[in-house]
Amino acid sequence: MRSPDTVFFGHPAGLGFLAATQVWERFSFYGMQALLPLYLVDHLLQPDVAPGVIGLGLLRAGVEALVGPLSTTAFAAQLFGLYIGLFNIAPLALGWLADGPFGQRRLVLAGLALMSAGHLTMASEALFVPALLLLVLGGGCLKGNLYAQVGRLYGSGDDRRTRAYAIYLIAMNIGAFLAPLVCGTLGERVGWHWGFAAAGIGMLAGMIIYLAGLRHLPPEPERQHHPAAGHLVPAARPVPAARPVIAILFMLLPYVIAYAAAMQAYNLLLVWAQDAMNRDVAGFTVPVSWLLTFDGLMTVVGALLALRLWQRLGRHEPDAMAKLAIAGLLVAAAWAVLALGTAAAGGAMVPVLLVLGFFIILDLAFGWLEPPANSFVSAHAPARLASTLMSLNLAAFGAANILSGWLGRFQEPLGTAGFWWLLAAVAAGGALAALALRPLVNRLVA
Repeated sequence: MRSPDTVFFGHPAGLGFLAATQVWERFSFYGMQALLPLYLVDHLLQPDVAPGVIGLGLLRAGVEALVGPLSTTAFAAQLFGLYIGLFNIAPLALGWLADGPFGQRRLVLAGLALMSAGHLTMASEALFVPALLLLVLGGGCLKGNLYAQVGRLYGSGDDRRTRAYAIYLIAMNIGAFLAPLVCGTLGERVGWHWGFAAAGIGMLAGMIIYLAGLRHLPPEPERQHHPAAGHLVPAARPVPAARPVIAILFMLLPYVIAYAAAMQAYNLLLVWAQDAMNRDVAGFTVPVSWLLTFDGLMTVVGALLALRLWQRLGRHEPDAMAKLAIAGLLVAAAWAVLALGTAAAGGAMVPVLLVLGFFIILDLAFGWLEPPANSFVSAHAPARLASTLMSLNLAAFGAANILSGWLGRFQEPLGTAGFWWLLAAVAAGGALAALALRPLVNRLVA
């Protein structure tokens, strides 16, 4: 049933408040993402700083016990991937609280508070590890429930759902656009801790917006109650409920593979670009983190282009698995272009236009990757598992980041151009997986 509420660009008012909350969550997240690889390599992991960081030595020993000895750059890549991964896997561990005793709204507010505290704690380098823990717990409370609330604004069969998630992606990338300009510039030019503090202030702004919009949000899902003793109810039919869950699991496989390749753009590429990209523009040295400002802007453009194309295609719009295959091919094309340009440079500094061209192609992919996956989960997840399965979707993104961090170990042995080719091959594998699984997934949700 289609909701009569159309005050926000043809969508319910609640979408506007959720999207605005997400702007500030992404502002803080991408502010952290812009700073963390550079902060680790250039400052925190340096021999004169690392011993004063509480728990860092133990954390490094644990990681190296699992994956073997790591150089400083490789450990930074692994730690970055681990943080981003756990940040997105945590919603799966905490999603059941929303479907159970606490409800989505309470967990969202708890997540906003924990993430604010985590970013502000980053002002102390000694408390870096506890700060990461606060951020991971906050993300676990927040992310899956925001996504689930977006989907619950729309009734069954409402064709605006996928477009709502595309609008949501645009809002996310407004935050992604602003974060490197504010947090990245403060961190690189003024001081690392100023950048982290700005991210924490952004989270507090998100909390204020969410509280202001509570009355426009969907009501809490009904709790599942056990029938009173002596009252017989018909047995549930597990197979129909299981089929969409299985379909979601299969859908997430190519999603993970494509994202594992894509996310290296926010990890080792930034470290590489510090020295390998010509950043001089009319005598001004462009901060590396500004690449992510361009990335956020182009992701918005890519999502708008995807929306426009889907509207023109009408009933011929591709299904979710076909969209994921297109996304995988675009990610592969982006890395292939960068590999060719890096090899052609022959060790000389690459032009900034090459790297910007890489981000243009990569960002076109996100409109075909993120909204279709979110919409698929929201449309097909059983109501009683809505938050849990949306959290599973986020956990898949987290797994992709952990895999991306693991892939980072191959940069040094393969060389930079060879590593970019490896990522292109991984993304192409995700596209092939989407095409191979498409008939099965479509049968499961038919």
